[in-house]
Amino acid sequence: MTVTRAGHGTTRHKILVVEDDHALRDVLRRGLADEGFEPVPATDGATALRLATTGIGAAVLDVGLPDADGRDVCQAMRANGFAAPIIFLSARGHLTDRLSGFSAGADDYLPKPFHLAELVARLRAALKRAGPPTVSTAGDLVLDATRHSASVGGARIELSPTEFRLLATLVTAGGTIVSRRELVRAAWPDGAQVSDNTLDQYLSRLRRKLRQAGSGLSLGTARGIGHRLS
Repeated sequence: MTVTRAGHGTTRHKILVVEDDHALRDVLRRGLADEGFEPVPATDGATALRLATTGIGAAVLDVGLPDADGRDVCQAMRANGFAAPIIFLSARGHLTDRLSGFSAGADDYLPKPFHLAELVARLRAALKRAGPPTVSTAGDLVLDATRHSASVGGARIELSPTEFRLLATLVTAGGTIVSRRELVRAAWPDGAQVSDNTLDQYLSRLRRKLRQAGSGLSLGTARGIGHRLS
């Protein structure tokens, strides 16, 4: 699962929002964004299955989709290895409906109509129970925090601990700019005196290693602001 970091100590989770009703989907998209999440919208089951492999932190899944039953989509997501929390939304709120949702692999079930505040609370609780992610992705790059490893297309990239922390910080930024100060804070111990030249040398090595690994990612510079991976 992937997360994106908005600032020091703050985490922005990508939330897959699978809802075919345009108005409700827009409400969810705007509401979740306002609450600090990064919504990833989908209108049908096929799209949900495709997007469920792109670093999603949790999924909000409508049961009544135009191309499939959401419970079947949930089962397929689980079969494909999607381990992040899944919360069902459904106009069917009877006990048998809720039980069938849990049997399909959902972590929670919220009947319609519902309050956005309750959905947000349930999402945060589910994410907290799930714990921090161990695997994150950006494009063709995969980072495994448990193994402190990075790979492109299955081929491992040899990184020092400091290089790994720098790269992980850039990956979790989700393509947004990370300030040089934040990079130093994330990759070196508190109080470490890190010169601009030292940081530049590490970033240069990361660029070279990504290029040698054949990655399509680019480590860019926003002059006077910071760096981003895109």
